[in-house]
Amino acid sequence: MSVRSAGLLLYRYAGSELQLLLVHPGGPFWAKRDAGAWSIPKGIYEQNEHPLQAAKREFKEETGYEVEGHFIDLGEIKQPSGKIIHAWAIEQDIDTANIVSNTFRLEWPRNSGNVKEYPEIDKGEWFKIDQARRKILKGQADFIEKLIEEIQ
Repeated sequence: MSVRSAGLLLYRYAGSELQLLLVHPGGPFWAKRDAGAWSIPKGIYEQNEHPLQAAKREFKEETGYEVEGHFIDLGEIKQPSGKIIHAWAIEQDIDTANIVSNTFRLEWPRNSGNVKEYPEIDKGEWFKIDQARRKILKGQADFIEKLIEEIQ
């Protein structure tokens, strides 16, 4: 069975311009990667957990923010790895300067015995649509297009 993940794509309007919230993964592997490295806040959920509830939980764990309101179901996308991501969008504005992420432990470099703690995401930013398309992981890019279709 495929690994399943759920996430939220926040959007807002700056004037009449649509902007999307993406997050950059923490840890040494992603530290110097930018274009094609950003993601929607998301995480794995268990079979008995409702995907939208998991998406809201993961969003809070990765950003420190709780979101409520009208969620737009963007459906599922199968990733190149085989993982399936289910995403929802919601119009909401958060201050990215106040993002606080949970952490994970990782031995880095591998086999060094040096274990450190890293934030799951090291930052979040609002991007214009053209920027977001360049920044987001290729496997998640269709969520941007699905959102645009839903809100136009």
